[in-house]
Amino acid sequence: MLYHLTNSRGISVEFLDHGGSIKSVKVPDRRGAMANVVLGFATEEEYHRDHPYFGALVGRFSGRIARAQFTLDGKQYSLSANTGRNHIAGGFSGFDKKLWNVDLLSNASARLTYRSVDGEEGFPGNLQVAVSYTVTEENALQIDYEATTDKPTVLNLTNHSYFNLTGEGSGSVERHVLTVKADSVIEVDSELIATGRFLSVEGTPLDFRQPQEIGARIRSNHPLTRFAKGYDCSYVLDGGGALRHVANVYDPVSGRILDVETTEPSLAFYSGNFLDGSLIGATGRQYRQGDAFTLEPRHLPDSPNQPTFPSTVLRPGETFRATTVYRFSNDGGE
Repeated sequence: MLYHLTNSRGISVEFLDHGGSIKSVKVPDRRGAMANVVLGFATEEEYHRDHPYFGALVGRFSGRIARAQFTLDGKQYSLSANTGRNHIAGGFSGFDKKLWNVDLLSNASARLTYRSVDGEEGFPGNLQVAVSYTVTEENALQIDYEATTDKPTVLNLTNHSYFNLTGEGSGSVERHVLTVKADSVIEVDSELIATGRFLSVEGTPLDFRQPQEIGARIRSNHPLTRFAKGYDCSYVLDGGGALRHVANVYDPVSGRILDVETTEPSLAFYSGNFLDGSLIGATGRQYRQGDAFTLEPRHLPDSPNQPTFPSTVLRPGETFRATTVYRFSNDGGE
């Protein structure tokens, strides 16, 4: 079922109960013209087929877990290995494929809930998850996450929306200008599994501390861009658990601007490297490599196997909470 949220200024968001998938986000350009700036499909049925998590809620664990296993409190857990010998994004039937219960709280806000049972995709504990989508009067989409469990478990939630600020189906985002407030990224191996090391971005094509076009250095020979065929990086963020500004994207064509705020310790930046033209979007256009980017606040990949990373363990009696804000504006004003 499709749901519609809007604020008094005309910014609107459409999402589905299937996967909690955000189907469209319509915001104005510098001339006031509205356009959908996220990738997705024309019909609800298409979201039930295999696709690269367009707009979906991802869990229980966003990111990769090495060898599809981890040990918690002395017990080893085996997960579904859905990317080679490793686990990614909740498994074969993660949160992106579940039917979420939806309560509309107002014209601008909705609360989605899902109960993940003990053993689902190999994860321990009955997990109760709530996610709120709110379109604020400041022209932002705010996503609030909350979860509790009845057994010790691990958890890493995010939303996997693909953005193109020129508009869905408009072509490459390589001219978009990106800024990320991070001094380091997670090193990964050829399977894109975290090694446990933090790498400085200084002097590398991964350095977006100053505004850079996404495509300016994407074809470098840096190991991380070579392994991923583009950008697929987990940036390490400062600021603890406070809500703070972590990234900015500017599209010189439309004048649209996206600012990202989060309470999370990491930001995953992906440049749409594996879009290959096989998927047809909402307006009938092919999605090709580089036609979108994602900026996904979350915890670090493979955290259950990396003791130096911020913990993703959730225990009974605790409540997991996180907030991400996608704020839209443009260079012509609002």
